[in-house]
Amino acid sequence: MEVVNHLVKQHPVVIFTKTSCCMSHSVIQLISSYGANATVYELEDLPNGQEVDKALQRLGLSPSVPAVFIGQKFVGGAKEIISLQVQGRLTPLLKEARAIWI
Repeated sequence: MEVVNHLVKQHPVVIFTKTSCCMSHSVIQLISSYGANATVYELEDLPNGQEVDKALQRLGLSPSVPAVFIGQKFVGGAKEIISLQVQGRLTPLLKEARAIWI
């Protein structure tokens, strides 16, 4: 899990993805639509991608991507992000993490 923590500690929004995951693209687009500039890590492009994938699976995600961290906290996958958006709770999270200002 330390490898994941190291990757997320420098950025307000981090999304772990795989190129084969269509939901990852949707989550990136949704968060970008708020004006947030997420840092995206494609697991296939990381030298330790398999290790990161296993760490994300240990968080309880199935499948392991997309995995979204806002303000260095694990928020969840696509289902959780869409639920937060529908409930009107995504904007406050992004503001709190200083990913957006408006």
